Amino acid sequence: MRHARRAAIGALLGSALLLGASLTAHADDTKITLGFSQVGAESAWRTANTVSVKSAAKDAGINLKFSDAQQKQENQIKAIRSYIAQKVDVIAFSPVVESGWEPVLIEAKNANIPVILTDRNIDVKDTSLYVTMIGSDFLEEGRRGGKWLEDHYKNDAGPINIAELQGTVGSAPANDRRAGLLEVIKNDPKFKVIASQSGDFTLAGGKQVMEAFIKTYGKQINVVYAHNDDMALGAIQAMEEAGIKPGKDVTVISFDATKGGFEAMVAGKINVDVECSPLLGPQLMTAVKEVVAGKSLPKRIVTEETIFPMSVAAQVLPQRKY
Repeated sequence: MRHARRAAIGALLGSALLLGASLTAHADDTKITLGFSQVGAESAWRTANTVSVKSAAKDAGINLKFSDAQQKQENQIKAIRSYIAQKVDVIAFSPVVESGWEPVLIEAKNANIPVILTDRNIDVKDTSLYVTMIGSDFLEEGRRGGKWLEDHYKNDAGPINIAELQGTVGSAPANDRRAGLLEVIKNDPKFKVIASQSGDFTLAGGKQVMEAFIKTYGKQINVVYAHNDDMALGAIQAMEEAGIKPGKDVTVISFDATKGGFEAMVAGKINVDVECSPLLGPQLMTAVKEVVAGKSLPKRIVTEETIFPMSVAAQVLPQRKY
């Protein structure tokens, strides 16, 4: 009898363990899986964006499959196709460039996998290929930079010669930050963009392009309009090595408002920094959960941002999270 009782208890315990394992496996099966393709790690902004996405996924209990495209569209397309093959629940990516996405997004749509864009938009005829785009309004950022420039030189007869450090060719922020500036200054003949070249959003690229600008134009340059802080910091290095005082001899307008940008403003080397927040992770995870739950989302979710002149940099810097 004693042996029989022990056997019965053992069987019950075994069944309970098996049931617990089954429930755990079921819980894992129901966990949302997100495939995310990042542009790369070209800047401090991008690094902060990656940290935000990874930490937000962990906090939200979402299984994150992450890939780094190293600023190459072909790598992102491969990653997206891999996510389709793995049958993830949602695909999200920050596109390297705006065009060329239709074929792979059609594949995702045919597989019934919703797609969310973060940080950068794409140019497609069929906007049903993605659910929503979460990020900044780059065109408005460009306008903000242009309006600050106009106000800064409102009592100056000119000419005001601008050297533009563009971001990655074909990317949404590069296209729109340039368009926003040109939209504002187009009716004011004293402003002229005398040089424009891509520094690919990198510090090294910004320095290299600025060195070339200085050799060609020298003291003709009145303004550096850099599409992000990393390129602005590279341009600052090039100017200082050439004996030019950034922020004084040359007005520097930058974008992103990273800690590095703020430190340069505190040092008097960047005159104004237009904010572009990389902390998109929590918004993305909320959107992922809502899409999986079958909720409808607005086509565009814009992050709230502002502009910081040099005069407020020292006060605001301690509050910056990136």
